[in-house]
Amino acid sequence: MTVNNYPMLVAGLLSALAALLHLAIIVGGATWYRFFGAGEQMAQMAETGSVYPVVVTFAIAVVLASWALYGFSAAGLGPALPFMKFALVAISLIYLFRAIGGVVVHFMLARPGDFLLYSSLICLLYASAYILGTVQLWSKL
Repeated sequence: MTVNNYPMLVAGLLSALAALLHLAIIVGGATWYRFFGAGEQMAQMAETGSVYPVVVTFAIAVVLASWALYGFSAAGLGPALPFMKFALVAISLIYLFRAIGGVVVHFMLARPGDFLLYSSLICLLYASAYILGTVQLWSKL
């Protein structure tokens, strides 16, 4: 198979990396939940053995993995997936809204943490890759 859209390949790789990181957080436990900014309540639930943090984090990993599959498919690495245009636009917008919303919330907080700002910038990078790849492929989708 030949890659026909490098921004979309990057987008797929970034989403796959994020999915794997979420799985690693599950394995890493409370310390990793704290480090990656999931909040003290999630970390405490992980410490007590609650299944809730695992279920939520695993669900996020599954969504991110599905987004990676759309990125790879759009890059020409695999079969065409259903609703490709809709999915790529939706993924782009979700990453973009997360980036913008995170920055807004970061600056609205009285004592903002760095995690929200940095994760928002990362989401902006992801959104940019999906948007650029989608724009380049638009007439072919």
